Amino acid sequence: MKYLCLVYEEEAKVAALPGHELAAITDEDRDELAELQRSGNCLASARLQPAEMAATVRVRNGSLFVSDGPIVRTKEQLGGFHLIDARDLNDAIRIVAKMPRARLGWIEVRPLKECEPR
Repeated sequence: MKYLCLVYEEEAKVAALPGHELAAITDEDRDELAELQRSGNCLASARLQPAEMAATVRVRNGSLFVSDGPIVRTKEQLGGFHLIDARDLNDAIRIVAKMPRARLGWIEVRPLKECEPR
């Protein structure tokens, strides 16, 4: 089953980390991602640019509305994602619990609902 794992963290908190700590976490991220790829569990993975680079798009009654940044202003931002293949939710949680970014913020694990073509 496929799971989307959304990585949330405080951008300011991560930016404030000493260089050697951030480098160690980044190295651990790369090692964990390499292991997920070797095991076949990782289908896709990416870090996101800072939230200030985002745009939020809405269409209401045929009118387009675009806002700078994310729709919700919070201390934590969506910082990246992993699309994984796991046996079940418990397996997905086991996989995600090894990710170093879970120690900096949190990771939401959500099963995908496959879309049926018409």
